Amino acid sequence: MDARELKRYGLSNLAAKAAEAADAQPGRVVAQEKGMYRVLWEGGELLASVSGKFRFEALTAQDYPATGDFVLLEPQSLDSGRGVIRSVLPRKSAFVRKAPGKSREEQVIAANVDTAFVCMSLNQDFNLRRLERYLAVAWESGAVPVVVLTKSDLCGRLQEKLAMVHSVAMGADVLVTSAMEEDGYGQILPYLTEGRTAAFIGSSGVGKSTLINRLLGEERLDTNGLRDDDKGRHTTTRRELIPLPTGGLVMDTPGMREMGMWDAGNGLDLAFSDIEALAESCRFRDCRHGGEPGCAVRAAIARGELPEERYLSFQRLSAENAYARDSESYLAAKEKKFKEIAKLSKSFYKSKK
Repeated sequence: MDARELKRYGLSNLAAKAAEAADAQPGRVVAQEKGMYRVLWEGGELLASVSGKFRFEALTAQDYPATGDFVLLEPQSLDSGRGVIRSVLPRKSAFVRKAPGKSREEQVIAANVDTAFVCMSLNQDFNLRRLERYLAVAWESGAVPVVVLTKSDLCGRLQEKLAMVHSVAMGADVLVTSAMEEDGYGQILPYLTEGRTAAFIGSSGVGKSTLINRLLGEERLDTNGLRDDDKGRHTTTRRELIPLPTGGLVMDTPGMREMGMWDAGNGLDLAFSDIEALAESCRFRDCRHGGEPGCAVRAAIARGELPEERYLSFQRLSAENAYARDSESYLAAKEKKFKEIAKLSKSFYKSKK
């Protein structure tokens, strides 16, 4: 694989120069599994792990490579098919969520994505509140979100649901697709030009893998039919970058019903820009939109201009995000404390010698 082929995978001139300056090889992580990384570089594809120095210097989970990252690596040998990742190049975008479960950690879902296809099916899995959550995370990532409504062939109230989606998808394009139709995915193609990376995100069973198969022109990704409750079955088990005939790249991601907020303040502002605009007209700058006089948000709800469900969703996500931000501060303080302990221990052992 030559430099031109790597550029098809989104390698920028800046990344290539950084690799040259560091006397290392540039590559892109196309898949991650159990602490190992499949990386494409000029020599083809290799299986890599991070170096010991990398592990020592990494402070949080965000520092480790994720699918889509550009990295600097050292191939062990041309015929071994293995290498070592020395560092991760700066990301232009990153999807970060709270790690599933009760842990106070973040998880990078994907990196260096240009377009985020936020997928939601038009059948019984239709959920505006979940869409708001995904849009907030997508806006925060730095990618451009595009709402992709799937399974339109199973929807009997298309125009009604489309209007509902437009009411919450502020600033995002909205596409309607159906994998059952020959040209049901055509609207997606203009976003997938050469060197551009798109990620399909959404809940399990919304049809992400099916759409990617249509774009590939072959049944490469496993798909399953509907369950008895009209919802799809989970099929994708890992995040992987896949080149398309158009020259673009797509990333299929496992379905995520748990998309925990993690320091997504800017994303919330963009996803709920209508509420932010109303808040600017409140009488008091610190209005909590409760019982304060002159509250423009409450007035809009009373007039029926702002659905109360949307405002309550904004409140819930804001509270969750605030908790995550406090958790991040907790982790930073904990890391600082560990460093202080390590420094004292080092000084102690030196004095004993």
